[in-house]
Amino acid sequence: MPGESADPRPAAGDGMQSGGEPRLRRTMTAYHVAFYGLGGMLGAGIYGLVGEAAGQMGSAVWLAFLVSMTAALLTGLSYASIGSRYPRAAGAAYVTQRAYGRPLLTYVVGLAVVCSGLTSIATQSRVVGSNLQRLGVLENVPVTVLAIGFLLLLAAVVFRGIRESMWLNIVCTVIEISGLALIIVVGLPYWGSADLLEIPPAAEGGPEALGPVFVMQAAVLTFFSFIGFEDILNIGEEVKNPRRNIPLGLILAMVSATLIYVAVAVTAVSVVPWRELAAVPGPLAEVARRAAPWFPEIMFVAITIFAVANTALLNYVMGSRLAYGMARQGLLPQALGRVHPDRRTPHLAIAVILLLVIVLAMLGDIAQLASATVLLLMTVFVIVNSALVILKLRHGEPRGGFEVPIAVPILGALVCLTLLVNRVLGGDWRAPAMAGALLAAIALLYALLRPSHVADDDPLLDEAGESTGAPAE
Repeated sequence: MPGESADPRPAAGDGMQSGGEPRLRRTMTAYHVAFYGLGGMLGAGIYGLVGEAAGQMGSAVWLAFLVSMTAALLTGLSYASIGSRYPRAAGAAYVTQRAYGRPLLTYVVGLAVVCSGLTSIATQSRVVGSNLQRLGVLENVPVTVLAIGFLLLLAAVVFRGIRESMWLNIVCTVIEISGLALIIVVGLPYWGSADLLEIPPAAEGGPEALGPVFVMQAAVLTFFSFIGFEDILNIGEEVKNPRRNIPLGLILAMVSATLIYVAVAVTAVSVVPWRELAAVPGPLAEVARRAAPWFPEIMFVAITIFAVANTALLNYVMGSRLAYGMARQGLLPQALGRVHPDRRTPHLAIAVILLLVIVLAMLGDIAQLASATVLLLMTVFVIVNSALVILKLRHGEPRGGFEVPIAVPILGALVCLTLLVNRVLGGDWRAPAMAGALLAAIALLYALLRPSHVADDDPLLDEAGESTGAPAE
């Protein structure tokens, strides 16, 4: 009957799962979800990406961000719908298993997302270390030592609890936004001084005119500035009223990021001519230097530390919840699914991730590995969008609090597939080769562990055992 739980089994007690294991604690509201998504997207990348994008688009760089947001929003809406239907950790892995029923595919999807998080955390830890040296206080301490110290601090916060992690995320996100807001405010007097439709001339590799094909090519680059929204799918078991708050928070985060990106892009090309913007190593720092020479440049280093730390924090939360969820499905060792009785966090998953990222951080430059995991993430987008299509067509699947037309996941899959092919054919061959090697390693690990049973527990029961989603008519 509509409105009843799809699972006839008796509900677990408050705060406990059916097997007696503590549940994750639901504390996140729509605003927490929005900050979580916004913090993941507003990483330090925008501080350099706007210059690279200006080199392709000229003063029309703002248009590339607008178009790429439209493309990213297709997948974002699919993820919002999935989050409202199946609010649980390891969301992408769970939806893949539910749609395709292929444990190997589910395993690949889950570990591909985990790999992207691990490489991001390790890379960001070294960036934090190098920027701490630039502040001058710890300039004699090796970057690796600073990176490991940062990772230990991060693990402590994530272990402490989701509430503490979200408070730190809010602080870091506010600092990130403040840095970008400063750029916009000091650059406002320059608005109107640049032709915002000026593109590189044909003699410099530009097209004859500003056309859709040219804009789409540039949007491929700026699309990756929106990656981060997908992490929201893995915190579904810690969100209050996920049917409402996951879609609301995700969409709010993506729209806010777009407004900030477009305003920053317009400001940047208004203050600094696009040719010069593309040539300087720190484009937004150059904008601040010209529009606000009184602002200490060292402050941008501090803002960068908070931005990078925030990205690492959110990836750590995502990775630990994904490992926890996959363990609950039976795809990873059961121990990773344990929840600390007091802190209500997946403490063993947090510890294992700490060990892995410390090893990666000690390896040094893992740029190619990071590029490879981006390719895997795009592949995951294609699979998850397609999974939503399958589930929407399947009779008896529960409806979520936020439904989208079937055309949305279809177009989302096509857009991501196009971007993936473009990235593979147009980039360095080493990243696709490494992505293939990672896939082979994941398949080998699956063959070694050989999960005998993939759990299909009802994800629609909240902490009190009440249904959070209505079955389909």
